[in-house]
Amino acid sequence: MSDDLTQRADQILEQALADSGARDPRDFYRDRLRELKNANTEGYEQAVRYYRETLIPTVARGEQNALEAWTEYGRRLADALEPGRTVSIDETGRAHPLEEVRAGRLLLHLPDRKGSRALLVGLPPELTAAQRSTYDVLISGKQRFPK
Repeated sequence: MSDDLTQRADQILEQALADSGARDPRDFYRDRLRELKNANTEGYEQAVRYYRETLIPTVARGEQNALEAWTEYGRRLADALEPGRTVSIDETGRAHPLEEVRAGRLLLHLPDRKGSRALLVGLPPELTAAQRSTYDVLISGKQRFPK
């Protein structure tokens, strides 16, 4: 993977983020990658290989929508940490199977293992009240309403 390819993929993602108003997922994906490195060496190596051999070339060549490609990478990272399913939380707080990346949706990975917290895959530009409540309970583990 060349630096030129990486730069091109970054430019395409940054333009897609600007056009859509979506939040840049790379920061929390980096955090997830660090967690994976400590928890699952094989999963970490697979994630790095996928990044180098699939994600960056696919985005740089325009073969897939950049936001969808990065979301798939985030879903793979979450699944390598905790097998489960990724869902899309709409503006009303209802969960839907993740079939496509849609603006305004909160994307969460729900682990199969009981007692595991949900993992963040994608954030909309702004969370609705229902999405904020879902985030607070499933990601942050908050069990009480603010006073």
